[in-house]
Amino acid sequence: MSRFFFNDRKQLVNDAIEGLVISAPHGNLVRLDIDPAIRIVARADWDKSRVAVISGGGSGHEPAHAGFVGKGMLTAAVCGDVFASPSVDAVLNAIVAVTGDRGCLLIVKNYTGDRLNFGLAAEKAKLYGLKVEMVIVADDIALPDNKQPRGIAGTALVHKIAGHAAEHGKSLSEVRDIAQQACDNVYSLGLAMETCNLPGSDSEEGRIQQGHVELGLGIHGEPGATTVDTHNSKELIETLVKPLKAAVGDDRVAVLINNLGGVSALEMALLTKELAHSALKDQLAYLVGPAPLVSSLDMKGFSLSLLRLNDEFEQAICADVQTVGWQKPVPFAPMKTVSHSAVYDGLEIEPSDNPQVKALVGTAAQILIDLENRLNALDAKVGDGDTGSTFAEGAREIKRLLENDALPLNNTAQLLQLVGERLATVMGGSSGVLMSIFFTAAGQAVHNATALPDALLLGLKQMKHYGGADLGDRTLIDALQPALEALRDSGMAAAVDAAKKGAESTATMQKAGAGRSSYVNSENLSGVTDPGAVAIADVFAAIAK
Repeated sequence: MSRFFFNDRKQLVNDAIEGLVISAPHGNLVRLDIDPAIRIVARADWDKSRVAVISGGGSGHEPAHAGFVGKGMLTAAVCGDVFASPSVDAVLNAIVAVTGDRGCLLIVKNYTGDRLNFGLAAEKAKLYGLKVEMVIVADDIALPDNKQPRGIAGTALVHKIAGHAAEHGKSLSEVRDIAQQACDNVYSLGLAMETCNLPGSDSEEGRIQQGHVELGLGIHGEPGATTVDTHNSKELIETLVKPLKAAVGDDRVAVLINNLGGVSALEMALLTKELAHSALKDQLAYLVGPAPLVSSLDMKGFSLSLLRLNDEFEQAICADVQTVGWQKPVPFAPMKTVSHSAVYDGLEIEPSDNPQVKALVGTAAQILIDLENRLNALDAKVGDGDTGSTFAEGAREIKRLLENDALPLNNTAQLLQLVGERLATVMGGSSGVLMSIFFTAAGQAVHNATALPDALLLGLKQMKHYGGADLGDRTLIDALQPALEALRDSGMAAAVDAAKKGAESTATMQKAGAGRSSYVNSENLSGVTDPGAVAIADVFAAIAK
């Protein structure tokens, strides 16, 4: 099955262009109505009084190239089919449509099809008496000995610099020269852990082995120069930075952090953090992104493009534009922090010792730590696979306090309240809050002279009230409630048996009424015991021994 949304494969690029034009925030884009096979996106406000700047190439690299059309950047973009150069006729029509007496500059990525088609169109345009110049972007340094380096994400920086010069009335030769200077001072390198999925093609096992990345693969999915056997963000940034830094030396640089299409915003932010702490940190002047600027459909990868700065480049990249895709550069500075005192509930406790309670707390904490992998495996079948880690994180904190003699072991009310306070802080998600409510409410009840079994049931009542789950909803309550009721009525042995039976009953429940399991169908739930209920049953069994 194809992993690509589309209606008609033959109309895919035309449909996408329509979506881009109608959603442009400045309302300043038009598609030239010439021929369905000629796809040109141009500025609606263009008057031919300045040098035109035209780029283009295969589609699939969005927002490049049409996303960079607008005041201060490109005059027009010529869009080919996915990963295919636009035709000579398409490029020629674009040149003729937007070029006035001042002439036009073509910015072309260094691929044979683009060079030939744009080059022939330029020569034909000259027959119409038009002045046309062309620069070729070859910023990829993945293959240092290659006589024809590819043009990749650094092309967007050349667009920006040339567009700024044209917008400010520079002559064609001046626009060409500064664009060429930008080409000569931009260096890019990328990597990916998965290549892209093409529209209409069946999904197949990718060539990149699991746990590896390809360094220097092309933006059309061409194989990379080398393979690296890690996904570690810090190591991968270092791998890219080393050759890039060698190319620019110690000069001030702007860095374009380019998402090749399939990397989450969370990961891109993490990679940006790694870059900020890399060997480039002392020469970073601006960050452009992280964002998709020259993508490769849904490729799970990213690239870095370094522009060696001078005053003219700096002014150009920082100038405002009216485009869909350009990202305004951000002056680089380390993360700002403001000191702030943590807010606590003012719980005052006095550490104390009680060997029997210490043994019970230690046993409960250790069993939850030991259960981490088993509970995660159960939760992976019915939830998001982190129940074991969540419970273990809370247990490790209580164990740490226990080992540091920081618990009020001889004061049950304080002990329960302190456990509740710490679980809310260290356990993630809703589980930590729910368990905190349970222990905090139980501790308050003990403080008010309620017997421990009844206090624990009051804590459970509050947890059910705020959490919304009840018996039969396939949660830890299915083990905890019968266990606590049995503890109150018949003692610990009965509680252990009730907890075990309650946990086992969750495997036969066909529908979960709360938590992430409530979104899982009955077929996936059948025969799988709720991990929270298993945790409760095993804790009761352990502390009873």
